[in-house]
Amino acid sequence: MEKPLSTIYYKRARFLTHLPVDRLYTKSHYWLAPSPVGWRVGATKFAGRMLGDMVEFGVSVKPGDTIEVGKVIGWMEGFRAVSDLYSAASGEFLGSNPALDSDITLMDLKPYADGWLYEVRGEPDPAAVDVNGYIALLDATIDKMLESRHDGGDDV
Repeated sequence: MEKPLSTIYYKRARFLTHLPVDRLYTKSHYWLAPSPVGWRVGATKFAGRMLGDMVEFGVSVKPGDTIEVGKVIGWMEGFRAVSDLYSAASGEFLGSNPALDSDITLMDLKPYADGWLYEVRGEPDPAAVDVNGYIALLDATIDKMLESRHDGGDDV
């Protein structure tokens, strides 16, 4: 039986999530978790909220390719938006999550578990932060979004 993740409950405006405490997080709203082969990378629930329900995901690199932090390695498409998929680690690309080929909804339903995106053998983004740093980033991001709401922007 798999041990449940230890999480922190986060709620701000109309956004809420449970953030796993054992992850690193990037300013581009990716998470990184150690895996037996390197680092498993996924999109945070906040990223999913901004894109909308996921409809497609793809990578433009092959297993064995060398990738660098911040480089475009694919795409994610939701009902609201399409986004480049950026590398959150440097090293050897090990492959994307094969489960997403048959069930893209895992990205929405289980973003911190079965909905992971890809794996890398190497080093995580040196600017990645722990869960408390990510909470501060979310607070700042949501504050900006709420301010722009007065200017006709989207809500959170």
